[in-house]
Parts: sequence; C-alpha cells; structure tokens
Amino acid sequence: MKIVAMIPSRLAATRLPDKPLIDICGKPMIQWVWERAMACDVLDEVVVATPDEAIMETVARFGGRAILTSMSHRSGTDRLAEAAADSDADVIVNIQGDEPLIDPASVRLAVAPFHDPAVQMTSLMCPCPEAEWESPSTVKVVCGADDDALYFSRSRIPFPRSTQAGPMQHIGFYAYRRSELLRIARLPATPLEQAEGLEQLRVLEHGGRIRMVRIEKAPLSVDTPEDLAHVRRILQVG
Repeated sequence: MKIVAMIPSRLAATRLPDKPLIDICGKPMIQWVWERAMACDVLDEVVVATPDEAIMETVARFGGRAILTSMSHRSGTDRLAEAAADSDADVIVNIQGDEPLIDPASVRLAVAPFHDPAVQMTSLMCPCPEAEWESPSTVKVVCGADDDALYFSRSRIPFPRSTQAGPMQHIGFYAYRRSELLRIARLPATPLEQAEGLEQLRVLEHGGRIRMVRIEKAPLSVDTPEDLAHVRRILQVG
C-alpha cells in the first residue's frame, strides 16, 4: 500500500499574511511541516499542494516536491483532490500546512486502520479541554461502538444530562483512500455541512464513514501571532 502525505498550502491568510513562508527559527513554516511529515516512516512520499508560485519556489529550495494547483478551490480537500488525481497512491494523508509541530506518531495512528479494507477515511480526536467544552470554535465529535463518527458539531455533544464526562474534540487531520478523496470532492454541499460550517459533515450526509482515532492532545496550529510566538519558543528550546 502506497501512502502519500499532501500538505495543502496557500498564501491567502488574513490574520497572518503569507503564513506558510513566515520564518520560524531560521526556516519557513512550510519546511517545518514538511520535515515533520518526512520523519514519519509509514509515508512513501510527502508533497506540497499549492496555488502559489512563491510556495513552489520555497519548497524547491529546501529540496521538497510541490504540485501547482488551481486558485479556485473552495477548500483544502478540493486542492488535495486535484493533486491526487494523477497520483498512484493508495492512501492520501492530509497534513495541514500550519502545524509545524505535527507529531509523526499521530500520522502513523491515522493510517493504521487502513489495514481494514472497509475503512475509507480516518480522522483524529482527543479529550476536549474543559475550557473549550462550550466554544463553537472547537469542534466536537461523537462516535459509535466501532469508532466511526456519528456526528460533528460546534455545540457540546453529547449533552451532559446524565454524565459529567467531557466531550471529544475533533482534530482537523484526515487520511483517505485515494478513490474516496476523489469521490468526496465531487459531492455537493449538504444542509448540515452548511448549518455547522463543517465540511466533514458532507461525508456523513452522503452515507460515508469516518473512522476516528484517539490521540491524547491536539497539535498546536499557527492561526494567530500569539500561536506563532508560542511555536517559536517551543522550537527554540528544542
């Protein structure tokens, strides 16, 4: 089974302009993400998918491979689907371009379920920090006994009527069989997806299944200047 990681990356960020190219301890952010992915021994290849020539040139300078994609994609999933269309990969792993601290062990856990031919797509979850239980910016997930996702929501689910157990936080990290990724990219948007603003609900509404894999803690994404300063401190230390 050939497993390829693809990192969707673009310059059009509002809070942190040119985010993938921001210097972190002497390297652009996209290089940190690429190197973390390359450290994962289950991946056969790591590719950056981008609509921006500046990212293409940066990736080439540090020895990586990038694929130039359309500017018009509505999501990172669509960008990956274009990049995957001519790939011979069996499984595509979507690694976000703003997570320079991504743990290679999490990648291994996310691809492990594909030994089961029935699994078409996986994602990650972790215990939700109590401070985020009611936050709509933190997505929650509930699963069935087989660990397939039943629903994702920005609300707290399940409602704690008879238990004080905390919810599970969804982590926006996905792996797909290539055929499933291409299928999802062709699907029309759905009512629950539009209501919650969560693209993964499109998969469930169209009858797809997402196998959830538990890890202990969500990786730190760089979305704000404060996040960037925090990541710089971590990488400077070690």
